[in-house]
Amino acid sequence: MTKRRLLTTIGYIYKYISKAALSLGASETASSGCHRNKIIMPPRRCTASTLHLGSQVGDLEFIRCLSCDEEYDLDQAGTCRECYQEANEAEEELRREIEELKAKVSFLTLPSPILYPSAADIILVPTDDSAASPIPVHKTVLVSRSPVFQAMLENDMTERRSGIIKISDVSYDTLRAFVNYLYTAEASLDNQLACNLLVLGEKYQVKHLKTYCEKYLIAKMNWDKAIANYAFAYQYNCKQLRSASLAVILDNMDYLTQNEYYAELVDSNPRLVVEIYETYLVKQFNTAGTF
Repeated sequence: MTKRRLLTTIGYIYKYISKAALSLGASETASSGCHRNKIIMPPRRCTASTLHLGSQVGDLEFIRCLSCDEEYDLDQAGTCRECYQEANEAEEELRREIEELKAKVSFLTLPSPILYPSAADIILVPTDDSAASPIPVHKTVLVSRSPVFQAMLENDMTERRSGIIKISDVSYDTLRAFVNYLYTAEASLDNQLACNLLVLGEKYQVKHLKTYCEKYLIAKMNWDKAIANYAFAYQYNCKQLRSASLAVILDNMDYLTQNEYYAELVDSNPRLVVEIYETYLVKQFNTAGTF
């Protein structure tokens, strides 16, 4: 199944399952005595009611099926039996295809080099932790995940000849989490690990990892972290994180100078402080112009 077909199928299922959910809610209220919610099943085509009643419910002379867009009288409204059945069949097909994809992914996944070091052909060494053990990894994984590693291992460089890649400015735990992500596309993040892995993602051009960590930091955003995240996002070119951080800062301008990271930002990157105030003034001007 192509990616486009899978997305189309998922959208199709979402549409009809949502309609079915509405129909169940409407059916439960059918016995309340309210004519607006009362559902009368048509004799042939319609089953559960998935109704579009509009804003003037009392004035409607017909109701439209949200599944197929056909119109019915008020006493003959509901989701078409054909639409309902088609949605169920499509859902079952999607479930089967998802299970097949899971099985294929499981079959194609390389074994962890940490569990099976004899199967690895490259060693990663965290140079900042002399007591740490080297981390074995497959060359194929490095080359396929990172264009930086690809250049190291496909050109006539020291790393290719020695089979050892030295990684600086990283702890053993962070490097191990990095390697695990290259194999699984998953990581058990906290704020610090997310920042550390994002730096590695930027350094070795592992875009998926960088995006993964950026989304985590955005999800955990609050006022206490906003200024630090803003400076961090600027340093490592994280556009979404920078935008989200700035939005939180602008919503808390009255407390800006009280934030513990404000003075640090003034000293380290006053340009960003100017940018914050400029953006705030533009926002205030635009808001005033709407009245």
